[in-house]
Amino acid sequence: YPSGNLAIIVARDKNRLICIVQEDKPSNAGIQAVFKSNGRNTCYYPNRAVWINMNIQGGQYLDQAGNRVRRWTWPNSMMSSGAQVPLSPIFISLNLYVGVRILGQDKITVSFLAMGQQAKFNVGTKVQVSDVGRLPPPARLSEDELLLLAFRVRILRLFDRLRGCLNFPSNEQWDKIKPPAYLITQTLKILQFCTTSDISDELRSSVRAIVNA
Repeated sequence: YPSGNLAIIVARDKNRLICIVQEDKPSNAGIQAVFKSNGRNTCYYPNRAVWINMNIQGGQYLDQAGNRVRRWTWPNSMMSSGAQVPLSPIFISLNLYVGVRILGQDKITVSFLAMGQQAKFNVGTKVQVSDVGRLPPPARLSEDELLLLAFRVRILRLFDRLRGCLNFPSNEQWDKIKPPAYLITQTLKILQFCTTSDISDELRSSVRAIVNA
């Protein structure tokens, strides 16, 4: 930085390269972004909340409260299920001097601009088909977590119906209006998980009753 503090570090960890963006502080500088050559990248807000999180399958953009603003999947992520969501270009400024541009999995650029000079670092990577076989298995949800997800979807659907009733109080067909696509997708994912997971029949029936009520 113009202050003399270290802004960007590129280091090697065994067989991986890591690019780290630091705050403009002389000591105890916080990390504002981490980019790894294995495709796992994270950008942080000034309050340390996760801003953007990416892996070799795709990524998500969050607001400062932790709510997901958007998500995407890379074209060659070899996702086993679910619709492919393309990436819309993303441009963010980590601070006054460092910006991040995301145009694709292998087109992620960290730009440093200060005192009329600019440096660019290409921190993108391209997933290989062989990498998919080394993906860790998805984390297994506990019974409580599964029930909480089901109740969350149910509550969101109730709120959506309430909004429909308030917005169209004279519409006799409001109760036939379908919920938003994202709620339908979450419901289907939960039901699919119940079908493919090794859970008790009682829990499976409870979850289905909650999301289908």
